[in-house]
Amino acid sequence: MAKNLIAKYIWMVDTIERHGAITREHLNELWMLSEFSNGNPLPRRSFYNYRNGIADTLGIDIEFNQSTYEYYIAHDGTDSANQRMQWLLDSMSISSMVSSSADLSSRILLEYVPSAREHLHIIIDAMRHNLRIKFNYKSYKRATGHTGIRFEPYFVKIFNQLWYVIGLNIADKKVKTYSLDRMSQVMITDTAFTLPHDLVPEEFFADCYGITTSEDQPKRIVIKAEPTQAKYLRALPLHHSQQEELHDDFSIFTYKMRNTYDLRERLLSHGSSIEVLEPPELKAQIVDEMKKALENYNSTKKT
Repeated sequence: MAKNLIAKYIWMVDTIERHGAITREHLNELWMLSEFSNGNPLPRRSFYNYRNGIADTLGIDIEFNQSTYEYYIAHDGTDSANQRMQWLLDSMSISSMVSSSADLSSRILLEYVPSAREHLHIIIDAMRHNLRIKFNYKSYKRATGHTGIRFEPYFVKIFNQLWYVIGLNIADKKVKTYSLDRMSQVMITDTAFTLPHDLVPEEFFADCYGITTSEDQPKRIVIKAEPTQAKYLRALPLHHSQQEELHDDFSIFTYKMRNTYDLRERLLSHGSSIEVLEPPELKAQIVDEMKKALENYNSTKKT
């Protein structure tokens, strides 16, 4: 019953959001065509109950415009809030569709994603009360792990289907990033901390691609992409600063970003379909990595 109720919430929010603004009469017409109505109208009392439930459960407010008699989704004006709401709706909508399609389970192939459920709720609880956490960590780059890390969790971020927590490592006195799938024995301590007054999570990675940062200043980055790859970059921009100069046989994409590990890995993943033009140091790093990759293949042939 609860699962069906959440599905109704998602339908209502998605319908109102797609229309921008909608009267209750029009919403009711669409409701009667949906899978939830059985051809019956949505009672006024149920509509207001759903509206309150959406606010309490999803944290999404449905406002009413008295001059047009239309309902609309209230946005706080920030990109992060809008992205968060869209991510929430997409995730819950897909989850609802998959769970209601048990008869097609053999035909719905899902990608394995390391779960963050074990630690995410602990970290969010610590963030809510500004309390330090303590955990063990096994980095992919080290043979042995770290134990008893004391940490002030500032904010969390999802990237490439993995959750990360960003905050202050007490021992190192440095802001660091940890992946939740490599953490163990996470616990909340009794030690409180004060969130830095100048910290704006949305701006922390604003000049970066991915989850890695750099002390280098943002620079003009220019890449050349062949037509097919250019279509992918249009559909999924590398960065919000992306600008395109369209040519007959290629496109030039310009960005303002920091030169980070994640960016270089992403550019390398495109192989010969793109070419880094600027800055010279980034181009040299990409060329160097490609040479090393080629040397690995050549050495394999010799053996």
